[in-house]
Amino acid sequence: MSMFLSELVSVAIYSVLGIILMLLGSFIIDLAIPCSFPEEIKKGNKAIGWISAGAYIAIGLIIRVAIASGEVAEAVEATLLSGILSTVFYYAIGVVFLVIGYLVLKFLNKKYDLNAEVGNGNAAAGIMVFGIFVGLGLVISGVIA
Repeated sequence: MSMFLSELVSVAIYSVLGIILMLLGSFIIDLAIPCSFPEEIKKGNKAIGWISAGAYIAIGLIIRVAIASGEVAEAVEATLLSGILSTVFYYAIGVVFLVIGYLVLKFLNKKYDLNAEVGNGNAAAGIMVFGIFVGLGLVISGVIA
């Protein structure tokens, strides 16, 4: 296979994998915050909109670094499958720590219930959680790199 075609296949595979992993990550985040993201978005809940945006950014950062780590493994081992498996492994670890980080910060914050605030549409709480997710995504992606 020509170098160009090989690269094109890799881009296609990693793009589809990235989309699937982002959707899965969003689903997992939705489980950690007990409100239905699709229903809340339909109602116009800006807090959930901010959280969704932050979660997608954080998950995207994690996937980006996981793919880069997978490509390094692929270059060493010379198989696309090993690169994909490495990507999924680092992604899974990253998303687990993203959820754990959110839950720890939520637990330590005793002044108000973040889940209740975002469920009630408190945009300020949503922006705060957005920042938590983006910050955690930056830290976790730095660790994976």
